[in-house]
Amino acid sequence: MSSRTNEELICKLRDTHALTEEEYGALIETRTAADAELLAAYAVQARKKIYGNDVYVRGLIECTNICKNNCYYCGIRRDNPHADRYRLTGEEILTACKKGYELGFRTFVLQGGEDAYFSDAVLCDIVASIKENHPDCAVTLSLGERERESYLALYRAGADRYLLRHETADRAHYEKLHPKEMSFDRRMRCLNDLREIGYQVGCGFMVGSPDQTPGTLAKDLKFVETFRPDMCGIGPFIPHHETPFCDRRAGTVKLTCFLLSILRLIHPPILLPATTALGTIDPRGRERGILAGANVVMPNLSPLAVRKKYDLYDNKICTGEESAECRTCLETRMQSIGYRIVTCRGDIIKT
Repeated sequence: MSSRTNEELICKLRDTHALTEEEYGALIETRTAADAELLAAYAVQARKKIYGNDVYVRGLIECTNICKNNCYYCGIRRDNPHADRYRLTGEEILTACKKGYELGFRTFVLQGGEDAYFSDAVLCDIVASIKENHPDCAVTLSLGERERESYLALYRAGADRYLLRHETADRAHYEKLHPKEMSFDRRMRCLNDLREIGYQVGCGFMVGSPDQTPGTLAKDLKFVETFRPDMCGIGPFIPHHETPFCDRRAGTVKLTCFLLSILRLIHPPILLPATTALGTIDPRGRERGILAGANVVMPNLSPLAVRKKYDLYDNKICTGEESAECRTCLETRMQSIGYRIVTCRGDIIKT
């Protein structure tokens, strides 16, 4: 293990934006409340230097819960026979964007399972229409693994960003979370393809996922350090009752926030969301995420009729509010801790 004290490691990270994999593991394994407080203070300082008190807002549109994959942790996995499946039409997606635009959203995030219906032709038409209707907006896609040619076509159609959570940077751990037909190498290749094409790229991982260790988390942090994504989405693992991991323990807000602070110090300009999963396991989870160094929130713009159906994990929040109410609620929450939601595309500010 590292011979440095945790305070020395935190100061090293603040100053150099890097630790060894061993040092990341040691910091996680021996962390204390005082370490978390110090990390958060430095993380907030680093974020405020770039973004001030601004919190970027994204309009989330969950366009399908149909998925060909069978990930062991996910409620919309292929083999869940009780999932109430749905798929939004292109018109429904454009209507959600129109409503979101009127509410002040300037980034739309189209998220969904790997649904074959959303071919390149269908998606390119949707993306191009969003950009035609709202040329001052950014379009983010989070629709899983696709071929390089597909990513390129969507980029040419106008997609600006792509979120593809790597879930874990440890090959053996990846294989414990996914069935054999899914490939760690393919996931990493997709992320590299997205970067080479020119997207603003987001990766991410679950915190507290089954069989995760300080060592596997250290690999995640080292991966982020070397890959340097524009965005990184992390949230606590929350079990779903229709998955093989239904009886596994959930991740925690404390460790998630600790890692958010580390990520901010690794790459100060990074866009870090305070996720819905954080708000699900703690009523003030998203506020705690912002106070740990996050700077993005993602209210739900999906039609009310489908929100409960996008059931990745149990007890997900924000499934019953109108879009305007959801945005207003988050605005009030951010104001309560001294931050403000801003209306802009919210691109990364590279220093």
